[in-house]
Amino acid sequence: MTQETAREPKAPSLLLSVLVFLVVAALIGMAVLYWETDIHLVLIFGALFAGCVGVFYLGNPYSKIEKGVIDGIMVGMQACLILYTVGPLIGSWICSGVVPSMIYYGLSILSPSIFLLATLLICSIVSLATGTSWGTAGTVGIAILGIAVGLGVPAPMTAGIIICGGYFGDKMSPLSDTTNLAPAVAGTDLFQHIRAMCWTSGPTYCIVVVITLVLGFRYAGGQLDYAKIDAIKTLLAAEFWINPVTLIAPVAVIALSAMRKPAIPALWVGVVIAVIFALFQGNSFGDLLGIMQDGYSPALSADIAGAGEDAAALAKLLAENNITLDPKIVAEAANDIVSLMERGGLQSMNWTISLILCAFSFGCTMDSCGFLKVMLNAIMKPVKSVGGLVVAVIASCFICDLFLGDQYLSIAMPGTMFKSEFDRVGLHPRMLSRSLEDCGTLVSVLIPWNTCGAYHAGVLGVPTFQYLPFAFFNYLNPIIAIAMTYLGIGIFWRGKDGEPVKGGKTRPAELGERVAF
Repeated sequence: MTQETAREPKAPSLLLSVLVFLVVAALIGMAVLYWETDIHLVLIFGALFAGCVGVFYLGNPYSKIEKGVIDGIMVGMQACLILYTVGPLIGSWICSGVVPSMIYYGLSILSPSIFLLATLLICSIVSLATGTSWGTAGTVGIAILGIAVGLGVPAPMTAGIIICGGYFGDKMSPLSDTTNLAPAVAGTDLFQHIRAMCWTSGPTYCIVVVITLVLGFRYAGGQLDYAKIDAIKTLLAAEFWINPVTLIAPVAVIALSAMRKPAIPALWVGVVIAVIFALFQGNSFGDLLGIMQDGYSPALSADIAGAGEDAAALAKLLAENNITLDPKIVAEAANDIVSLMERGGLQSMNWTISLILCAFSFGCTMDSCGFLKVMLNAIMKPVKSVGGLVVAVIASCFICDLFLGDQYLSIAMPGTMFKSEFDRVGLHPRMLSRSLEDCGTLVSVLIPWNTCGAYHAGVLGVPTFQYLPFAFFNYLNPIIAIAMTYLGIGIFWRGKDGEPVKGGKTRPAELGERVAF
């Protein structure tokens, strides 16, 4: 018997477990709010701190902790592989005109009579197409805010609706990093996760559509300034192939999802279709490989944006491309397009994937040392139903959003903590992944010191607490998710073959013995 396995490790107390969690939360808070740096290394230091407590105070073998971290990271490998597919997908979809066409047609529905509803739909479309609520807010969102001023729509209201649309599209997009992280943590696949979210996000979105339609009536008489919109659409049409045919690519991915095909092959089908469109437009395969590796970089829009204050150079560029709009507005639109379209590529996923690996390292260290189990047992004591379990997950995500200050951790930590409990009671893991996103992703933008809240407040120029009342989707979704679960709607249990089986608040009898909470 080796010295490492000579003694049985002690079980941590609840006080010690919470203390370790709070120490790491304080470090993360310092990184986000004071040092203003990425949290990757802080998570590694957090894992080291938790591991040291586990080894030197509790007596856990180091080999046990290391194995727990490696096993946990392996659980997240599918999400990493999907993200490495999403990078080339985004690059090819931009180059071939898929994403530009979706944005172009989305901007075409903007109208004074339905301004807020159109804002919701446009931001949803852009975020769904790009997989990023941050990019949507920082480009199309800023343009819409400028239009809202002319219509007399309050900036906080407009910002709230932009966030509603951006986060709905982000949450439901297979290109989004959080949409890939949640099922990886919970132990389900990407398309199962998206289908599960339709049960809670769908009704919530319909309610928000009605709210925005009613709110928008009071601004229906305003005059819409189409100059910026026309400039964006003109530049998109000048640089990209705008055609409804390009929508075949996303439709194919959605169809394969509906047919329950695996996520990675389905996404690569989308890449292949986009590559065919791009080759048809005259792009070389070598150029496409470069775009799928390093991302797309706009050409015409970048040249116009780069002309800056050089009026002669700008005028020459516009004349060469038969653009007769106001040069100043076109230059502003070009900057927006560059910000939105300069993305994608396999290499662009490295920041997110490294964060996922760091988050798993911390979460799995906490789990291997027994800290998460102790906290889970304390949380589960009053839980007596499926509804209570979902409430516990959503409350844990909210606490992590408050104390850890990052949406990735608000998915990774509760997901790691509750996975075993969902398995024990027989609920399908898509129930866990859905609950993680119903709160962990959506509530993050409503907290000023969270990375999401700080970013959106800064880029939109509206303080978090001012746009919060109008971010209807973000705070209604968790409430509706809880209500639907208590009503027994949209609950899925794990079948004998591992597939989801729709049932009520108790495990269906045909699935075998029911497990008590």
